[in-house]
Amino acid sequence: MKILLIKDVKNLGKAGEIKDVKDGYGRNFLVAKGFAKVGTAEVVKEWEIEQARLKAEMEAEIKNLKEIEKNLKNKQIIIKRKLGANGSLFGAVTKEEIAKELKNQLNYEIDKKHVEIDKAIKATGEYDVSLKLGHGIHAQFKLLIEGE
Repeated sequence: MKILLIKDVKNLGKAGEIKDVKDGYGRNFLVAKGFAKVGTAEVVKEWEIEQARLKAEMEAEIKNLKEIEKNLKNKQIIIKRKLGANGSLFGAVTKEEIAKELKNQLNYEIDKKHVEIDKAIKATGEYDVSLKLGHGIHAQFKLLIEGE
């Protein structure tokens, strides 16, 4: 019996592969548990169409992320904070604040989990900030902390 694997199956194959298996194993275990579908021509064609659609979506997403990376390269974000008596900030600048200012100043909605800073920002000055956008794409921009 020919089957199309929907999920990876140990000692059999990876998702998307077409395999020949015994009828009982295919019907009673693989198809019944949702690991595979019976390998008819229609099922295989649907799988190929779905994979092509997913690939196109991923390529569009990567193109969008590369555009964001290119746009952020020479950008600067300014955050104004109150200063203490000795000229230091009250508390550190958080990743959440940086993500919020990215949205407010440059209109890029980035999750705070994707913001990377080397060490806690506790003083005024200019800092390099990196964003993990996904698919191995990292964007860099400058962060300027000013006192009020």
